Amino acid sequence: MYLLWGSIVSNNNKDDIIKRMAEFLRRGSTLTNLSCPACGSPLFRLKDQTLWCVKDEKKVIVKKRGTEDKKTNNTTYDKIEETLLSKVNKLQNRIENTENTDELQKLTSALSEILTTLEKINKMKMK
Repeated sequence: MYLLWGSIVSNNNKDDIIKRMAEFLRRGSTLTNLSCPACGSPLFRLKDQTLWCVKDEKKVIVKKRGTEDKKTNNTTYDKIEETLLSKVNKLQNRIENTENTDELQKLTSALSEILTTLEKINKMKMK
């Protein structure tokens, strides 16, 4: 038995959940920084922008809390973050398909910059 995202699951169940998560990533879903309000599992954003809990196998609607000013700032940060995560997915596809080392260097440099920016956005959202 293991503790997985706030609940106890067996070895087999844990492995199944991890395999399903990997499959969601392979099919183009994006792992978000949000967690399921029911089980605490990480949420995935599907291509149609739906949030999905792989563990519970259901659509999730997450409501924002806090002051209006903070909500506005976080909404702006969320939009920027979503755009950058989309760019990460596109870069990842290009990196997989390139054989040109110069292009690979440019792509990985761009990816590094985006990831650094995402870290900064997450820090700003925490304030």
